[in-house]
Amino acid sequence: MTEPEPETTSEFPPLLRCVDVTVRFGGVIALDRVSLDFRAGEVCGLIGPNGAGKTTLLDAISGITAPSAGQIHFAGADATRRSPTWRARNGIRRTFQRQQCFGWLTAQHNVMTALEWHGGGGGLLADLARSPARLRREKARRQRAAEVLELCGITSVAHLPAARLPLGTARIVELARAIVDRPRMLLLDEPTSGMEEAEVEIFDHAVRAVRSEENCAVVIIEHDVGLVMRMSDRVVALDLGRVLADGTPTEVRSHPEVVAAYFGR
Repeated sequence: MTEPEPETTSEFPPLLRCVDVTVRFGGVIALDRVSLDFRAGEVCGLIGPNGAGKTTLLDAISGITAPSAGQIHFAGADATRRSPTWRARNGIRRTFQRQQCFGWLTAQHNVMTALEWHGGGGGLLADLARSPARLRREKARRQRAAEVLELCGITSVAHLPAARLPLGTARIVELARAIVDRPRMLLLDEPTSGMEEAEVEIFDHAVRAVRSEENCAVVIIEHDVGLVMRMSDRVVALDLGRVLADGTPTEVRSHPEVVAAYFGR
């Protein structure tokens, strides 16, 4: 049976805009004048062969790699030279290709680290005096973490050290950490690597919930093309740092250049 086409999201306003973004590493052009809009409430899949520039694009959006040329605008502000910290605190969150949990912390505390930047209020004195305001904030953080742990189906391992978790479960913990602070834009780089089928279903459910509840823009890189096509409202195909196609999953899947550059290899 043919999967139903995700509903269009053209009514959503652009949240992030890349304008002629170019990234060079020495003589290698990793991104070549890429111009793309990403909209709130939209799931956009990035596909392309290895070396197409997919991860480099996420690095540029999240501030890890500065563009050699071009601009990046986020929520109406020029974010081209903004730090990764500024972007994260303004709602751009991401996961990485390699699992990056803090192995010595429990799953719960891994998730709660994403909330620590808000501070507790009152400093050391408030800690020592067990300030009611500090206690309320800590309770609210634990409640929020518990909600996300449940959404991601990992409540049962909340108190286990991340180093003891299977790879697929650790990847789910990374997702939970990325969404606990209510993202405006979620960047996912091969997030289902190492997951079993049941975990992929949990991942799919959690991402759809965040997209819906937070009106969050989601950008996903995933080698499982079927999953990308199923989850995405829109798909962008890259090759050699350039945009080959940008459209619905059906449009991109049948695009001649995409077939030649990606599906035909």
